[in-house]
Amino acid sequence: MALCLGQVFSKDKTFRPKKRFEPGTQRFELYKKAQASLKSGLDLRKVVQLPEGESLNDWIAVHVVDFFNRINLIYGTMSEYCTERTCPIMSGGLKYEYRWRDGDDYKKPTKLPALKYMNLLMDWIESLINDEDIFPTRVGVPFPKNFQQVCKKILSRLFRVFVHVYIHHFDSICSMGAEAHINTCYKHYYFFISEFNLIDNSELEPLVSPLTESNKEGCCSKQTRDLS
Repeated sequence: MALCLGQVFSKDKTFRPKKRFEPGTQRFELYKKAQASLKSGLDLRKVVQLPEGESLNDWIAVHVVDFFNRINLIYGTMSEYCTERTCPIMSGGLKYEYRWRDGDDYKKPTKLPALKYMNLLMDWIESLINDEDIFPTRVGVPFPKNFQQVCKKILSRLFRVFVHVYIHHFDSICSMGAEAHINTCYKHYYFFISEFNLIDNSELEPLVSPLTESNKEGCCSKQTRDLS
């Protein structure tokens, strides 16, 4: 899958440089193991399982960074179709609307165009995964007590990228011949967060029927969510 993603999606359109693991570190070895499993054709349900003897937090850290890179690559390519005109609100069909709040520049949940929301989201995630106090890279430095809680927030927000891309840009995905690659990426992500219970089920509702949601005009009241 990794090679296919690189072939289908434009690497020069990612929002920011790819986060990499330092060679020689335990996390780098875990990353290589995870990638080898992905390319082997194994059942994705088995691929996401914690390898025997490995640290759960390290395994989660590797996948959070990898999903950030992959989803950033996907949306970076799709962003030419996602403009302030086509997507004036960050949403997932008519029922779900996502508003931005960060406690700094946006102290209250704020409606934003999807592209602006995505930029803020990727900046927010990047700042977290580059923070040594949250994602330590030095040998012997422990993860903070709230590490998994932070990762749950990151993963739930990354899910919103899938929601928006599937519901609002699926025609573009198909025109690029990329649907199989995005579907595989999404399945990998979904099996991982399910394996370790990393997202509340209510967050997953928009993609219960991802390709029919946009046809449900007028049948449901819109739900709004923010980054608190």
